Amino acid sequence: MVGTGGPVATFSVWDYVVFAGTIIGAAGIGLFQAIRTRKESSSEEFLLGGRQMSAVPVAMSLTASFMSGITVIGTPTEAYRFGAAFWLFGFAYAIMSAITAEIFVPLFYRLGITSAYEYLELRFSQPVRIIGTSMYIIQTALYTGLVIYAPALALNQITGLDLWGVLVATGAVCILYCTLGGLKAVIWTDVMQMVIMLAGFLAVIARGAVLQGGLGKIWEDAGQGGRLEAFDFDPDPLKRHTFWTIVIGGSVMWVSIYSINQSQVQRYISCKTLGHAKMSLYVNMVGLWLTVSLAMLSGLTMYSIYKKCDPLLNGDITTYDQLLPYLVMDILADYPGIPGLFVAAAYSGTLSTVSSSINALVAVTMEDLIAPVFKHLTQKQTSWLNMGLSVFFGAVCIGMAGAASLMGSVLQAALSVFGMISGPLLGLYLLGMFFRTPNSIGGLVGMVVGLVLTLWVGIGAQVYPPTAEKTNPLPVSTAGCNNTMGEDYTTATPWTNCRLTVKPQRSQPPLADSWYSLSYLYFSLLGTLITVVTGLLVSMATGGCKQTKLSPDLFVKKSDLLCFSWCTESKVGYSVNTCSCCIATK
Repeated sequence: MVGTGGPVATFSVWDYVVFAGTIIGAAGIGLFQAIRTRKESSSEEFLLGGRQMSAVPVAMSLTASFMSGITVIGTPTEAYRFGAAFWLFGFAYAIMSAITAEIFVPLFYRLGITSAYEYLELRFSQPVRIIGTSMYIIQTALYTGLVIYAPALALNQITGLDLWGVLVATGAVCILYCTLGGLKAVIWTDVMQMVIMLAGFLAVIARGAVLQGGLGKIWEDAGQGGRLEAFDFDPDPLKRHTFWTIVIGGSVMWVSIYSINQSQVQRYISCKTLGHAKMSLYVNMVGLWLTVSLAMLSGLTMYSIYKKCDPLLNGDITTYDQLLPYLVMDILADYPGIPGLFVAAAYSGTLSTVSSSINALVAVTMEDLIAPVFKHLTQKQTSWLNMGLSVFFGAVCIGMAGAASLMGSVLQAALSVFGMISGPLLGLYLLGMFFRTPNSIGGLVGMVVGLVLTLWVGIGAQVYPPTAEKTNPLPVSTAGCNNTMGEDYTTATPWTNCRLTVKPQRSQPPLADSWYSLSYLYFSLLGTLITVVTGLLVSMATGGCKQTKLSPDLFVKKSDLLCFSWCTESKVGYSVNTCSCCIATK
């Protein structure tokens, strides 16, 4: 009987067929784009799609690249364990989209850059650019390892496939279509994978609604289990998820992800006009709302089914990140091919993110590290370097997936990585874009101080996880299980101990209940504020910016803000001037 625990079915032949079809389709798009653009093998074509992409596919790619396998696996589990508070990220997505579209996009588009970190050299100095690029490479390699690990764990759970075999296969497929097709292959593959991700969520919700007697029953169970209490206005910064941590901290974190992260910047500057670039972010906002809503509904469906028999406490799974795959095999195994669709959804999310990361890592390495040193590379040498770097970074990301297995919950770990590293980087950009006083010394010192503090609190939180009082896990039960591991009971299991093992008590340092308990969503805000304040103070102490010929294009302008133009005219006779609108030059 569904929802009462015990072993579940494994993959059928049709599941393998559906899953394999998805992977072959992804690789096929890469091959198609490689053949289609074989005569246009310039670096700009490979890295930016020739700057001829339109808004809708770029928007779907923006959504898919960070709505990864971690979203498919982690977000429903978040709803199951902590309730619907994660839905409040809808506010953060709206704030992020407006700030990125109206402030950052016009500036990057105006400068015509390939790497987001070119800006740091234009505004500060080359050492600042190299350090910024290095921070991005480390952050992206760590994050991509988590992204590969999440669906590999799911596949291992419900198919029995070897975990490392799946990790290597994931990297290999991404390497193939990134190496052959460049950014166009990545974007069009993301479009297909976005559709598959949403279809996977819909399959879980629809089948769950049938089993439970409708969506109304699922909603009723969620309410009775305390899963719908989303609005917690407690200002305590140590509580993991409140209205303020999500709307304020979450907004800054997502701004740092979308506004200066090369994986995203590379997409919207590939658009053929500034209007398309801005529109892609607003369409992406709707895509993020839809994806997180379906993920949360999947989680509430999961709670409705397992409200009386938690699979982890019952010993059916070994970590909460295996919960949704377990549900899929429990409720959808009677429909051949549907479990395969779900795994394809988790896998598609991973492929889109990993391919984005590889393509972006190649772009920043070429533009920021190789091109300034080797200035006379031929077109053929550049093309071979692009492809060789794709293979190299694919291998690095596969290696990082092994380390990801040590980081606990994949969703929180992934967002923590972004907060710790992207926050100080965002502060550096804000220093350069809004203030004329900061110099390269101030920017560098500010970023280093911000990074040290965020790494201190972030690593401390991993070593000394916050208590259940701060993370607020909701009760789960084994009262309705057929085969429990002991007496029936109801408990609120701590977020930080996802496995059924008793960890020895370690002595807690004095900072464990304060500094290390800071909500992971505030990591980015902390890094940003520290970088800006320290950068301004150090710059003033060292004489301010002495560069007299800084271009006004390096700063945010009044004309950038809300100056929206949907410019679809041909580039012949039109140009994007210092205002963010398309102006006729004839």
